[in-house]
Formats: sequence, structure tokens, C-alpha cells
Amino acid sequence: MSVRMQCARLVVPLDRDAEESDAVVEIALSRVPAREKAANVLLVNPGGPGSRGRFLAADVARNLPDDLRDTYDVIGFDPRGTGASKPALTCDPDFFAPPRPDTVPRTAEDEDLLVKRAKAYAGACDRAGGALLAHMRTTDSAHDIDAIRAALGRDRVDYFGYSYGTYLGAVYATLYPERVRRLVLDSVVHPGRGWYRGNLEQSRSLNDAAGGFFDWIARHDATYGLGDSAAEVAGRYYATRSALGKKPADDRIGPTELESTYMVATYAAPAWPLLARALADMANDDDPERLIAAFDRLGETAEDEPAFAGYLATECTDAPWPRSWPTWRADGTRVHAEAPFLGWHNIWYNASCAFWPAEAGEWFQVDGSRVRSALLIHATEDGPTPLDGAYAMHRRFPTSRLVIEDGGRSHGVALSGNECVDDTLFAYLRDGQLPQASRAFDDVDQVCGALPEPEPRASKGKEAESDTRSAPVPGASDPAAFGRDSVASPRRPAFPSISAVPSTNR
Repeated sequence: MSVRMQCARLVVPLDRDAEESDAVVEIALSRVPAREKAANVLLVNPGGPGSRGRFLAADVARNLPDDLRDTYDVIGFDPRGTGASKPALTCDPDFFAPPRPDTVPRTAEDEDLLVKRAKAYAGACDRAGGALLAHMRTTDSAHDIDAIRAALGRDRVDYFGYSYGTYLGAVYATLYPERVRRLVLDSVVHPGRGWYRGNLEQSRSLNDAAGGFFDWIARHDATYGLGDSAAEVAGRYYATRSALGKKPADDRIGPTELESTYMVATYAAPAWPLLARALADMANDDDPERLIAAFDRLGETAEDEPAFAGYLATECTDAPWPRSWPTWRADGTRVHAEAPFLGWHNIWYNASCAFWPAEAGEWFQVDGSRVRSALLIHATEDGPTPLDGAYAMHRRFPTSRLVIEDGGRSHGVALSGNECVDDTLFAYLRDGQLPQASRAFDDVDQVCGALPEPEPRASKGKEAESDTRSAPVPGASDPAAFGRDSVASPRRPAFPSISAVPSTNR
């Protein structure tokens, strides 16, 4: 279904607390207008931080039922410093040039090189960002949301956010509870953890999610030939990683590029057949063709650098980070031992915060006690945002209801094909109807079954349906959807493609 998207810009103060300043930023906006009279406005955000959000408006509108499409204006926006907003932050376009150094330091020299890269990137952002760096906190973006609301001439707005977008929405609802009509938070960030601790916890949950991927491959050993246990499949993955450290595929894909590609397996189960086939080709036949194609499609490249810069600019100033490198080293060593899939990778992704030039504020504690209602949605096996975050946010919003996708393995649940979840979402948007409050499931108010696991694709032939270049994966319709999602979580995608799969902090 085609949609018509309108674009606009909104000028807001760079520093809303400055008494005298002409410094401004421009927020890039999109609108998919209601097909009839716009009774309500729905602001949407894909997560990140650092991800552009204008294009999410079209995806969300396309997936609304007819009655809601008729009466909702759907508004997307690129948060300050990102996408088409001005100024947009970019620090070092060559930072992701492959192959990058291995994220797992084997020697003191390896570690020193990685530390120097992180420090140099922070310095590059200092030179490029100027005054913007001190005004990229989540609270700044929350105030921008209210400026968007005012510019639309609305007393209240509805908000729908994925992943990091749940924290942004919760901050907005805390600052402006009287301005929130409906609040939907999908794949919920833990509101009680700053980003440093949150990323350590995330590395563990990403490792668990990778275990689910390896287990699925093992159950389809007849198709992929990588082993009939998750441990054996994991061994084949790490052996491939080691081999790429000695000889990068296509002279570009080393261990770090492999990690950035296979991180998607922890975000989106529909990508499993694609990634499993590429791993099998490489591990069993030393055939890198599909791995190269998977990296070109899913891995981090120079195109991701602006989103990376925006990610750091927000996370590094949202809350304090350790400034003593030995603290990072100790935590990196420990989390790698517990969660080797992305433990060190996640450390280095955030390491520039140890040297960030802009001052960090205190972590904003959300409080939903004055919000009329909220709908929280979360998959039990979500890797990027661990499940305990949904329970914690549920407690912060006393009038909220929590809907769990039991057994769900993808990050971002709503509008991905689960009728139970989507019907609950639509009922809430339509007339404010929420599931009945229940304490029978340990603070879960409604349980929906998960979508079926993907089917393996048997053929290795070049004509196979599993061709990495064409198989549907989340976010394929918009490469920018694959922004880092912090805890909101590191990696890709920041929100799911709500139209590309049967079902995308970092």
C-alpha cells in the first residue's frame, strides 16, 4: 500500500535554557497525513540513539488498519544531530574502513591500538560537533518532541517508540505528562540503568540471543552441516572468526566485520536462514560469496558513521561513564568471559565515552505516575533490550499494561505480523482500550504467543531462495533502519522492518 509522505523542518533552540542565544537546530520532519480528517497525531521513533526516524512514519502508516489510517497523522522525525536535521553530526567517515582491528585484544599492544582509536574518534567529534555536543541528551530530544507537538497545534499527542525510543518516550512523558494521550513503548529499555551498566547487561543478553540462533542451526543440522548442538555450532562460528583474523574475506571482512554482520541474528530471527547459509558456506566450503554479500548488506560500513556519531553524542552525555581505563579493561575482560559473542565488541563500540569532550549529565529517572495510560510490548528472548527492562518500566508507569510475546526472539514486536500483539495495539490507539490488569503472570497483563521460527533454506546453489542479496531481512527497505540501538542496544537494526518480513543501539 503506497503512502504519501510530506516533509518539513522545525527550528528549535540549541539550548532551551539559555537566556540569550541565537543558536538553533533544525529538526527534519515527515508526515503521512490522515486519509480523511486527522483526529489524532502519532509521533513515531525507531530507536538508536543516532538513527534517523523520518522514514518510520511511512512504515507505521502503511501497517495501520483502515480506520486508523483515516484518522491519524503519523509523524516521523530525525532527532537533533542526526539524518537530515541540521546540523547533523559526522566525525570520521573512515572509522569503519575495513578490516578494523579485532575487538578481542590479545596483547597490550592490541589494547593500546583500540584505546587510541576510541580516543581519536572522541577528538574528531570534539572538532566536528562544536556546541552541538553539549546539547544531544535524551532530554534535549524530548523537549524537541514537545516543540513538534506545539508546531502541529495539538494539545496532546500519541507516541510510539521502539527500543531506545522507549526511553525517549518515557522521558517525554515524564517531562510533559499532560501532553501525552497514548503512549506505546516496544522493546523496552531499563529505566533504572545508565548506558554503561546497561551495555554490560546487554552484552550478556545478546550472547543468550546468539545461543538461540546457534541452537536453531543445530536443530537444522541436516540443512547446514554445522553441528547438532548449539555448542558445536558456536565452535564453528568462532573458528570462522579466528580464520578471518588470519585472512579477511575479500580483504575486508575480518573478525570485527563478522561480528557486526552476525549481530543482526540477535535482533531478528527472520535473518537466521540468510546468516546460517553464509556461515555454512564459509565454514564448510571456504566459500565467502554469501558472507561478503551479507556483510555488504548488514555489516557496519562508512554509511553508518553519522549514526554512530549521533549514538555516542547522546549516550556519552546522558549519564556518567568511567574515565579510568582500567575500569573498562576489567569489565571488558569479565564480560567477554561471560559473553564472548559481543562482549569486547560492545566495550569498544562505546569506548569513546571514556574520552568524550562534552560533560555528561546525571541519568534522567523517568516517572510515569502522572501519565494516564501506557502500553508496553516486549519479547521474552529479546537480545538488545533484556526482558527485565520491561518489568522495570512497567513499575515506573502505574497505569501501564505489559504485553509479552512469549518465546519471541526478535527485537521490535509490534507491526511485525503478530496479530495478538497488533490487535492489542490497534485497540489502544483506537479508543484507549488496554488489557485488563493482571498479576497472574508476575506483572504481565497479557501474553501473546510468538511467531513461528523461520524455516531453513536447504539449497546452497546460486539460484537458491536463500540468496543473501534478495532474502528478506528486517530493515531491508530502509538501510538507515539498521542504526545502532544501544540498550537501546548496540547494533543493528534499530527497529524491525514492519513490511519486509513475515513477522532495528545498536
